[in-house]
Amino acid sequence: MAYIVGRCLLRELLNNKKMTQRELAIILGITEQQINKYVNNRQLMSIQVAKNVSNILNCSIEELYEWHEVG
Repeated sequence: MAYIVGRCLLRELLNNKKMTQRELAIILGITEQQINKYVNNRQLMSIQVAKNVSNILNCSIEELYEWHEVG
């Protein structure tokens, strides 16, 4: 069984934690514009960013995106 990455769920996760994109960007040391690219599905997070985001938001890397089964 294989999966492809779907929609980024970062917006919902941030809302649940009552955290802004700006706050997350500051903690990660990246720009708010970069976070916005992830939130709006214009760019996928690198594995390093995903690991750090999941640690900050206390979730698994898998929870950062929707996953669709293929094949």
